[in-house]
Amino acid sequence: MIINDAHCHFFSTPFFAALGGDAALKTLAWEAPGRADELADRWVAELDRHHVSRAAVIASMPGDAESVGAAARRHPSRLVGFFMVDPTQATAVVSAACAIDRDGLRTICLFPAMHRYPLHDERVRRVLDVAAGRPGTAVFVHCGVLSVGIRRKLGLASPFDMRFSNPIDLHAIALAYASVPFIVPHFGAGFLREALMVADLCPNVRFDTSSSNAWIKYHSGLTLSAVFQQALAIVGADRLLFGTDSSFFPRGWVKDVYEQQSAALDELSISDEVREKIFGGNFDRLFPVNM
Repeated sequence: MIINDAHCHFFSTPFFAALGGDAALKTLAWEAPGRADELADRWVAELDRHHVSRAAVIASMPGDAESVGAAARRHPSRLVGFFMVDPTQATAVVSAACAIDRDGLRTICLFPAMHRYPLHDERVRRVLDVAAGRPGTAVFVHCGVLSVGIRRKLGLASPFDMRFSNPIDLHAIALAYASVPFIVPHFGAGFLREALMVADLCPNVRFDTSSSNAWIKYHSGLTLSAVFQQALAIVGADRLLFGTDSSFFPRGWVKDVYEQQSAALDELSISDEVREKIFGGNFDRLFPVNM
């Protein structure tokens, strides 16, 4: 079975520089990423080690699209570039267009709670216009609980605002941009019911299954297998994208997440055909290699 990972963070040298550079790496006891091409090579070697065919790599701060662009150009058949945009920045529209047109990136990532804006903001629509005008571009929208572990470990404040985290806010946007594929990670990260509602009403909304999905603790009695069961019943097998939320070295690719999700599907006696879609096929259809 082909395995593709729809959610890996590309923690580049510029990313760490914004957090304190070598001092931050020393505190974290993580390995320096080096140049973007070196980090790209390391990720591909890591994917090979775990028999993972392709992966989305996410520029994890606004303004770092160039790093992911270099990685995706170096390994176009293995890495798909995602990049973070803060629509409240004056340069957001120009930088988003440049990241797609110049760097060949495929997905705009929005973090409303992190950057403190509502999805119905006109500035968001201007960024979405960039995606809509470039067929094949998807939009990733982080909803629900947002906790950035690296900031917590470094003792940095995370002044996020969960008022902007509800997937319901995506409903009108997804309807208005029906040609744009939207990806909601972590099954809505605590807003499972709301995310299911939006995906049920908007056929262009997909879920990624990434991370430990620790948000399940907020739902009494809920299990990961039950989450998959609900998502499959309402969203369907064609709109689920496997992901791990892998990010740094030496940890590398988080195999445990794959094993947990595979076990959850085993509990449901999911067919090989459906597993193929979730773990690889849906990703390849959304991000074809020859595009």
